[in-house]
Amino acid sequence: MRKEARSVWFIFVLTAGLSCGISASEVLKFDIGQPASLAQIEGWDIDVRPDGLGLPAGSGNALSGEDLYEEKCASCHGSFGEGEGRWPKLAGGFGTLSDVRPEKTVGSYWPYVSTLWDYIHRAMPFLQPQSLTDDEVYSLTAYILFLNDLIDENFILTHKNLPTIVLPNQPHFVDDPRPDVHNTRCMVDCISADLKLSWNTANLDVTPKASLKKMSGNNDSKTAMPSVQAVALSTYVQSCAACHDAGLSGSPILGDKKAWGVRLELGITSLYEHAINGYLGTSGYMPAKGGNSSLSDPEVKAVVDYMVMMAR
Repeated sequence: MRKEARSVWFIFVLTAGLSCGISASEVLKFDIGQPASLAQIEGWDIDVRPDGLGLPAGSGNALSGEDLYEEKCASCHGSFGEGEGRWPKLAGGFGTLSDVRPEKTVGSYWPYVSTLWDYIHRAMPFLQPQSLTDDEVYSLTAYILFLNDLIDENFILTHKNLPTIVLPNQPHFVDDPRPDVHNTRCMVDCISADLKLSWNTANLDVTPKASLKKMSGNNDSKTAMPSVQAVALSTYVQSCAACHDAGLSGSPILGDKKAWGVRLELGITSLYEHAINGYLGTSGYMPAKGGNSSLSDPEVKAVVDYMVMMAR
């Protein structure tokens, strides 16, 4: 982390502690954990600024990025950046920002190329973040710029010329002109005594009703489910739906009887093992516990049972 960033972080921690009524002498005395080493801090300090600060040395062009994109990105973002299913579009959408449903792509909306490089480097590919080399990130960034007709296929993108590329919509991003407003924080009697708050996911129409009906065996989506099934559904939505709703990376789509029938031929024990420990098959890759290592083995087994039930 750069010195100025470390100073800002220390000031943030200190002021946050003081705002909570903690003295300056107490803010660093929690008696838990240990100070982060410079090496650990550097591992997190990978952000890139629009002026290029933070970019590592490297290069790539659209020609070198094309095959890499097809291998790592096309299954979600489409072969030409058009997007697959509900995954984001990366190219096109020019002249749509004033439409009712604008297409906010790299070429039509994004302000800085550095944002594209940073996001690919930090979070992509979806199941293998930070597995790309710096040159591969430059190549993929160049290919996406090429898909948006911003550079030609032979243009060599480097850490030196990346900040000089101006995206079409950059001039339309402006600083927020509104003044800072410092209100007095309410600390007591903030909510009127006669105000009653309630929360019902079914009434708010955010509960997957079809799944609830099948699980509860009742046409009324508000009927209470057994707690184990409710937890399994919640786990599915949070950790599994991204792949199994869309069939990403060859995963069997929820409710697809044929696809699940093939897998059930292996036996439920094998399904449990693959879900818990991960599995590389002929048609795709299943990350261990859906990529959520915080799940317990019983939670994973419960969500497998739920998906199997939905395919019957």
